[in-house]
Parts: sequence; C-alpha cells; structure tokens
Amino acid sequence: MTEPWRLESSFIRLSPEFLEVTKKQATAPLPRPLPPSCAIFPEDPDMKEDSLYCPRRPKWRYEMTKIEVEKNEEGLFRKWLEDADDKINGFADSKDVINTEGPTRSPCYYERNLEVWRQLWRVTEISDIILVLLDSRCPLIHFPTSLSKYLASYEAKRVILVLTKVDITGSERTSAWIDYISRRHAGIRIVEVESYAEKQFSATGRRPAYEPHLPQEFRQRLVQAIRDTHEEMLQPPQKVRENEKRLAHWKPTVRRSVDWEAAASHRAFGAPETILPFKTKSEAEPGDAEEPPYLTIGLIGQPNVGKSSLLNALFGASKVRASRTPGKTKHYQTLFLCPGIRLVDCPGLVLPSHHEMEMQVLAGILPISRVSAVPACVHHAARCMPLERILGLPHPSASAPPAEDKRTWRAGAGPKAPPATSQWSAMDILTAYAEKKGWLTAKAGRPDVHRAGNAILRMVAEGRIRWGYWPPGTDEGKIRGTAGADGVGIWIPGLDAMDDEESEEEDVEEEQEDEPPRAAGKAHETSSEEDAEDAESDEGPGIEVSRGRFGALTMLEDDEESEGASSSER
Repeated sequence: MTEPWRLESSFIRLSPEFLEVTKKQATAPLPRPLPPSCAIFPEDPDMKEDSLYCPRRPKWRYEMTKIEVEKNEEGLFRKWLEDADDKINGFADSKDVINTEGPTRSPCYYERNLEVWRQLWRVTEISDIILVLLDSRCPLIHFPTSLSKYLASYEAKRVILVLTKVDITGSERTSAWIDYISRRHAGIRIVEVESYAEKQFSATGRRPAYEPHLPQEFRQRLVQAIRDTHEEMLQPPQKVRENEKRLAHWKPTVRRSVDWEAAASHRAFGAPETILPFKTKSEAEPGDAEEPPYLTIGLIGQPNVGKSSLLNALFGASKVRASRTPGKTKHYQTLFLCPGIRLVDCPGLVLPSHHEMEMQVLAGILPISRVSAVPACVHHAARCMPLERILGLPHPSASAPPAEDKRTWRAGAGPKAPPATSQWSAMDILTAYAEKKGWLTAKAGRPDVHRAGNAILRMVAEGRIRWGYWPPGTDEGKIRGTAGADGVGIWIPGLDAMDDEESEEEDVEEEQEDEPPRAAGKAHETSSEEDAEDAESDEGPGIEVSRGRFGALTMLEDDEESEGASSSER
C-alpha cells in the first residue's frame, strides 16, 4: 500500500514578490458594466504545435524488477517536468513574471507528484471504456489538449465525455457546449448528467440539503452511451474486415455479454463472489481466459469535477468518498455496477495546460484554502461577473464618514459633493464583504479581506453563485438577447444560494481533515502556500468554509472503504 503522504498533490510555490504585485493589481478599477465578450470562454491557448502533453508510462518487461521499472518512470517524469516547465515559462514569459508596470500573468498549476500520475496510468491501462468528466461551466479547462492527446495514444480505448453540473449552467449553455465539443472532437460521445437532488426533509433547517441522486433520464443516457460504445468494440475494425485471414482469427478485447438492464436499474450490486486479480491487457498471459471477466470503465478528470459524487448518485448510496475539497480521492477505487461491469474511480489530478492560476481556482480545480493569491483570484472573478451586485455590497466609501471641511466659504459657495457612484476594485469588494459579515483581523482590527476572499471564492467554485461560460465563437448578440444577461458576464442570475452561515467548529474540523499526514523527517513540496500566508501578519486566521450544492454531497468514509482502495504496484 502506498503511503498516504506520497499521494499528496504537489504544485509550484508562489513567490512573495509575486503576491505583492497581485495585491497592487487588485486595487485596479474593474470594467463596469461588463461587456458581453467576457462571458465567452477565451480561445484555447493549448492549440499549438508545441502544446503540452501528459507523461505516459514507459514500456516495461516481465523480467524487469520493480526497482528498474520505477527508475525508468522517475527518469521519464523528470524529463517531462523540465520540458513542461520550459513550455509554460516560454508561453507566459514568466522568466520576468513580475512586471510592476503592466499586468502580471499568473503561473499555471499542474500535478508535479509522480505517485498521482501513476494512479492515472494504472486506471487508463486496465480500462476498456474511459469516462472523462467535464464541468459544464468551463469544459475546455477540464479537457485540455494534453489529456486528449494522451487518451488518443491508446488506440484500443474508447472515450465518452460526461458533462456534469448541467443544472447549474442550464440547457442553453449546455447545448452550445455540446455542439462546440462535437465539432472539435468529432466521433466522441457526449453525455450530460446531474448528480444531486434536494432532500425532502433537511436537517439544516432553513438551508436546503442535497443528496446523491441521478435522475432516471440521465442514467439511461449514460448507460446507453456506454452500451453503444461497447457494441462498437465488439465489431472488428475496418483494417481487420478488409483482411480475411486476420478477420478469421480476430476476437474482441472486451467482455461480450453484459446485463445492461441491471446496469440501468437503480439497484446497487456488490462485487461478484469470485473476483479475479487486476491484469492489464499487456499483463495477460497466454494461459489466461480469452474473454475478460469484466467490462472495465474508468472515470478520470481533474479535481472537483464530480467523479465521486457521480458514482454515489449512480449507486444511490455512499460508495466512495466525496468532498467539497478538490482532490479528496487519493487511490483509485473499484466498484461493481453489476456482475459484468467494473467501475474504476481515478484520483483527480491537475492536468498540464496554459490556463493561469486564477482560471483554475475559478473552476474549482485547486483547494481554495491553500491558495495564497486570494486578491488576484477575486480580481479575476470580478472581471467576469459583478460580485458587488451579486453579494449586494455597498461601496466602502459610502460607509466611511465624510471628512470634516474646516475651510471658510463665501455665501452661495461650498465644497463639491462627492460623486454618486465610485469605481469598484477587487479590494473594494473584499473590504465591503468583510464589513458586511463583521470579519476583522485579530491584530489590527481591519476588515479581514483574506477571510472574505476565501468565502467568496468558495461560493463561486462550489456553484452557490451560479455561473457558466459560453463556448468560443458564440455570437455576442445571442448573449445580449439572453434574459437578464445585460452586464452580468458569466453570472447566471436567479437561483443563487449564498448562505454561508456555517459553524466555525465544523469548518475547522473540515480543514483539519483535509490536511494530509506528513512523513517524519521527510522534506516534501506541497500544494499549500502556508509560508506566504503566514507572512501576512495582518490577516486573520479564520477561513470561511461553506457548503454548496455539490459540497453537500460530502460523505464520511466507511471503515470498510479502504479495503477496496488499490495502489499501483509498478
């Protein structure tokens, strides 16, 4: 079993100089009213010849020892890290990333821990059909070119794209994204799903509570897409059909018979009485059975895209651990939908792309409690949606008492009246929200902008503030014609749930639970920027944690759950 600390996600660290520059930029005026173009997802920067790619497991032979296999993987991974860093630095021109005279581009985060990538390698190898889960609010972030190229390198694998959280974005945006993705990735099936429903009786009182639930309509769509893909895999490819000799000896590489009625029903099955050991296609020996015992379906995707929540909704029970914190799943886990179908849940990992940190935080990929550049992320979100209008905030200048004018004025003259409206900045939004909630720093008694930023970013990432991009190339006239879309950017007005009155004790317990164990005496690079956060002496320690619609699917891990977890051996 792999030690838990070895599967902790690792990212780059932000320098204190970079954090200071982002704080200054957070005081810059925001564009108001928002133009319709800010609601359109920018063109994918990864569509270039020297685009990023995902590392693939190096080839190995049975006579190789485990140490030799791991050495090859470590050497390949080091070269990949150097190459990825060079490409990202060249794209962002981050060798001189601190530019006080102009805008600063944030670095791109991506997984730097080999152990997490090994989980992806294992799941990809043992899977026949791969479900790639995409957040319907910004699908291109969750399906970058690096991932599509990685999956295309496995010719025998079939891919199905699953758009999650479609109830947040609505049918119009979802249909537009499906059309766009279908044109860009021709031949790949796309399925849209929901994975939660509001409870009839809520223990939280006035706040709505949600539970895992997959409506029968969406379940039928998902199962039918898998069934159609399976039937295609039972047919010989075109090259084999043209060769009679090869056709006579050709056999499908997947299980032929599957009980699809049982897979589409609400009944949750356990594992078969006899569970055969894990073996990839390359590990199969000549004496093994010709037909695989299971149809293996792998679920992959970035953190917080909804893999665990979808599995719980698919089974109608708490089968895997789900949390509002990205990256809760640590090892890949196996579940049996029916005796002939095996599901494999892969831990979420941040894939290499050229999307900057603020966009990744907006999409919920990174744990917000470990992001130190909070003002920069709020600044980015406020450039996409009118946060001051959504949160109902008065400008901080309106609450400040006017300065006493002690000058002597002639009759009929007097001081000029202050402007009726003031220009908003990201720091104004943070200050106004902290004042509204009564959050002050412990030392100086100033508005706790860091805590306010954490709360705002959580509401945005968890879907408690509804938002969603339109696909690239969308006509701005269509956005203007949408009801209530004047100057709202990516915000979807109407059904926001921004109640963040959570008990502080519960928040602290959740944060402590999310902290991974450390190995004694082990120097380890983590995804947190605690050092930079501690340097901000005026910031209060409190961090607001709020449960959103998908955060409400947080499950307690059963003691027996760890028995099903597996780790890669090679």
